[in-house]
Amino acid sequence: MNSSWLTYIFIGEIGSGEKCDKMAKLQPLPVDVNLETVEILKKAAEAHRYLAELKGGTQTIPNEAILINTLSLQEAKDSSAIENIVTTHDELYKAQSGDTSASPSAKEVERYALAMQHGYHEVQISPLITTRLILKVQEILEGNNAGFRKLPGTSLRNHSTGEIVYAPSQDHAEIVERMSNLDQFMNDAEMSTLDPLIKLAIIHYQFESIHPFYDGNGRTGRIVNVLYLLESDLLSIPVLYLSRYIVQNKPDYYRLLQAVRDEGAWAEWVLFMLDAISCTSRQTLHLITDIKALMLKTKHRLRDEFPRMYSQDLLNNLFRHPYTKINFLQNDLHISRITATRYLDKLTEAGYLKKQRFGRSSYYINKPLVTLLSDIP
Repeated sequence: MNSSWLTYIFIGEIGSGEKCDKMAKLQPLPVDVNLETVEILKKAAEAHRYLAELKGGTQTIPNEAILINTLSLQEAKDSSAIENIVTTHDELYKAQSGDTSASPSAKEVERYALAMQHGYHEVQISPLITTRLILKVQEILEGNNAGFRKLPGTSLRNHSTGEIVYAPSQDHAEIVERMSNLDQFMNDAEMSTLDPLIKLAIIHYQFESIHPFYDGNGRTGRIVNVLYLLESDLLSIPVLYLSRYIVQNKPDYYRLLQAVRDEGAWAEWVLFMLDAISCTSRQTLHLITDIKALMLKTKHRLRDEFPRMYSQDLLNNLFRHPYTKINFLQNDLHISRITATRYLDKLTEAGYLKKQRFGRSSYYINKPLVTLLSDIP
């Protein structure tokens, strides 16, 4: 079978009388495999080092909402792209700004960002990733409360040939049982003493293989990845840019997932996920460093050129909202609409922002920031 086949996987239904030899019974956790080899532990230590550097880097930005609003939106964009939900930065920022004319894809990506933010808020209150929380994340993501699959017929197929490559359990009771087992594995430290990053790889595999929902499994699973890092205190805010790595390595991602199902090839899968964490931690830290440098440069310019207008709240607004609006500035700075309009027009004339009109709304775009976010390698 061609190594790129899994790039084109899609969800289908098992037809009546259609034979499926890919419906292997998924085993409960923990897995009975030695995943503490020298190679894996070395990779895990490296991933921990880069994650720690990233966590420290996020704390150098004075307002965490700047990173949450920008980087989590990029994660939402790339995670959705894995499922062929593709949008542009223009559409995405318009959707985030409440523009009702935004494309359906942009609105789906915005729901992903909202689901991520909800999960982050809940984990801050109670550092547990429960089945209830996962259900709510998927509900926000999909805009419905269909819950776990109850009807049979779900399968994953090769888009080119139509061949069934994997069929998760069709039994609702078994899905609930496996999700309860996954809940326990994530939250009960006594159930497994494995390194949390090795556990993350297992959790992601298990969730995607349970495939508990009719739709949104991949995106929900990638949100769970970030929430687990938050729960484990390996991140302080949800900014790890993991989906970009999966987009860039999509054939390997699906091939290695399937190799665990078919051959029990756990080590290769865990190593892939550890590489993903290391690589995206470095990329995200580099991006945060660039954002911080751009903020500092903008701050110095504003203080020199507009000393009466400058405030930290103004600077935060321009970086929290790459596409800002008059009412955003009003709310953040507690100023009148007339004053907010004057500020934005002055900043546009001085080259800080670019004004664009979409329908009835005017947006003031922080082009250097948008360029940084758009040019991530």
